[in-house]
Amino acid sequence: MKNVVVIGGGHGLAVMLRGVKQLENIHLSAVVTVADDGGSTGRLRKQFHIPAMGDIRNVMCAMAESETMLSTLMNYRFDGEDQDVGGHSLGNLILTALSDTCGSFMDAIQTFSKVLNVKGEIIPSTTEVITLFAIMEDGTIVRGESNIPSFDNRIKKVFYEHDVLATKQAKQAIHDADIIVYGIGSLYTSIMPNIIIDAIQKELQKSHAKKIYFCNAMTQPGETDHYSLEDHVQAIADHTHDNPVHTVVIHSNFIKEEILKKYEEEGSKEVRIQEKEHAYKILKRDILCFDDDLIRHDADKIRDVMEELINSKD
Repeated sequence: MKNVVVIGGGHGLAVMLRGVKQLENIHLSAVVTVADDGGSTGRLRKQFHIPAMGDIRNVMCAMAESETMLSTLMNYRFDGEDQDVGGHSLGNLILTALSDTCGSFMDAIQTFSKVLNVKGEIIPSTTEVITLFAIMEDGTIVRGESNIPSFDNRIKKVFYEHDVLATKQAKQAIHDADIIVYGIGSLYTSIMPNIIIDAIQKELQKSHAKKIYFCNAMTQPGETDHYSLEDHVQAIADHTHDNPVHTVVIHSNFIKEEILKKYEEEGSKEVRIQEKEHAYKILKRDILCFDDDLIRHDADKIRDVMEELINSKD
């Protein structure tokens, strides 16, 4: 039985977990960011002073044993403006109610995970209400996870204004891990919010687990403009420690020129490998799908690559 810990947030993490949960003979843990401050999540955390639960909700649906009506309803979003229930997802409201009735955010997650029969553990990296900051290369400081990508600037570093306490469950999961996976997802607003927490950073540095990074296929406007694969890995190193990954997985798929052109019009370009030699192994695999001419990672293909990595002796 291998202990597999996946660290991140956002829709990319949900895609990965939807694939990895299918593997046998593993114990799966997802360490998830709670730094989101936009949309329904932002409104609820401000009103009820609870951690952001949007990424937790997405992960919960992805890790449910089967896609039931209840797990589908979790992502149902009420119509209307940002008042009353308008704009809220049902899952966010349920988690808010459970946080109140169960006594804590962590208890709410564990309780509803049982209802959905989640395969594995869902662990917030912290249960504090936190705000992510970014300092840009020109010295500009941006407050709030949802605001960071909106600045036409290059991110130098993301940080918290005060020390953030990691959950003991997150620290233990990383301590016990045989394999640690970063991604898939936004580099600075999904992965970094977890690994810049001091106690998590220390556990990662001490860990002898195999560390894998699933690199994004495309750059993200406002976050990773003009980034190469090497730039992504260096950013993780700059926020944690030297040699933070052993293997980087990047797609080997052919992307049609018309699809790339459409993405370039939105400020997004394909992530390329620039250097010939690396301190880490690069694994090129078929991991993308192109439904409706959108570039997305495929959960079943991710499952197959993860099975290969888990069984690899390297």
